[in-house]
Amino acid sequence: MAIDPVSAARAYQQAANATNVGEASGAEGVDFGGLVQEAIRQAGQSASVAETQALSVAGGQGDIVDVVTAIAAAETQLQTVIAVRDQVISAYQEILRMPI
Repeated sequence: MAIDPVSAARAYQQAANATNVGEASGAEGVDFGGLVQEAIRQAGQSASVAETQALSVAGGQGDIVDVVTAIAAAETQLQTVIAVRDQVISAYQEILRMPI
């Protein structure tokens, strides 16, 4: 799985901005739920962009390179969201196995 360096840098910058916003408002931590919701929203938005690019190529107005790039970006973001989901589920299951 290849990760686009631009997407990785953008995700890192967004996480850093979210951390700075949390610190500025006096919050003790980052709102993890908000970060996950934003990642899911961005994944959906990337899928919409890829769909739009594909439709433009089907209509003879777009470039196939743009479609491939948009689909790759959408796939990378979706895989990232799925990986985070899997890690959260794994952590939750591990917590359930802990003796009280």
